[in-house]
Amino acid sequence: MVRPFRERNPVPMGLIGLGVIVAGLVFALNLQNIPFIAGGTTYNAAFAEAAGLKKDEEVRIAGVKVGKVTGLRLERGHVRVDFRVDDGVRLGDLTRAEIKIKTVLGAHYVSLDPRGPGRQDPERQIPVSRTATPFEIVPAISELSERAGDIDTKQLAQSLDVLSSTFENSPEEIKGSLRGLRRLSQTISSRDDQLHELVGRSKNVTKVLADRNAQLVKLVEDGDKILRAVQARRAVIHQLLVNTVTLTQQVNALISENDKEIGPMLANLQRVNKILLKNQDDLDRTIRLLAPYGRQFTDATGSGRWFDSYIQNLVPIPASIQKSPVGGSGRQRTPESRSPSTNPLPFLP
Repeated sequence: MVRPFRERNPVPMGLIGLGVIVAGLVFALNLQNIPFIAGGTTYNAAFAEAAGLKKDEEVRIAGVKVGKVTGLRLERGHVRVDFRVDDGVRLGDLTRAEIKIKTVLGAHYVSLDPRGPGRQDPERQIPVSRTATPFEIVPAISELSERAGDIDTKQLAQSLDVLSSTFENSPEEIKGSLRGLRRLSQTISSRDDQLHELVGRSKNVTKVLADRNAQLVKLVEDGDKILRAVQARRAVIHQLLVNTVTLTQQVNALISENDKEIGPMLANLQRVNKILLKNQDDLDRTIRLLAPYGRQFTDATGSGRWFDSYIQNLVPIPASIQKSPVGGSGRQRTPESRSPSTNPLPFLP
């Protein structure tokens, strides 16, 4: 028979619940490290040195985060870097990997350049020949500080004194060079504010370029597409230029062969042009007078397949008629006045 929770010992129950909670938290914090849950594809690359790269730092393509570093270890004279890339990111079989500095404080990231027509095999390592490491400025400055601390100041001062005494009796050309260097140094010192402003403006320009990095990359990609299109149509453009040259040669040959005929023709054309220019006023008057004639001709031929016209007084009619004899009714017909008649006569074409 199952005992109710009220009758059970609460201590074991609390310990079990606390263990379940701790296990759930550990599982949630390491969820991205579980391969079948986190997703992505794991690759590895061989670098000549680690260059300060650490685990969990970013992996980028064209400045966009696509994964992270999962591990580093020494392997046969080089450093093996394991990194995971998100699903859907294609890496070519000539992919290059480079460790770059993210900040001056020492943060890094792995930059990938996915080249090649094929696909990078996850089991195949990217060799050292296709990887690169950055120049570390912080260790260089630290090493410079250590080197500067080891300098013997007394010996340096003695060297400067010897150098000064050596140049004391030097030729005028060397003294002139030193004076020029001194003036240059003074000029640079006097323009310190302008130099600071120039550096500040350069910083602003650099920031604008950094903010527009994606647009610059897109511009370069579009330019690459245009160049590829031109390259793909190189044969067509070459053939077009060859045909243009051939056409030019044929036209020149045609002109050369028909020079005797073309010369007189052009001379006649020039004479005709002079005659037309000489009679330009008459031609203008002819065109003006042609307009009424064209309008009346259109009116006469606009009714069909014939000309509409009329002839006035074709048969003459007297203005008065003599008295006619008396009819059977005993009435007398009075003369009638008639006006000239109009007899329209159609003419077929």
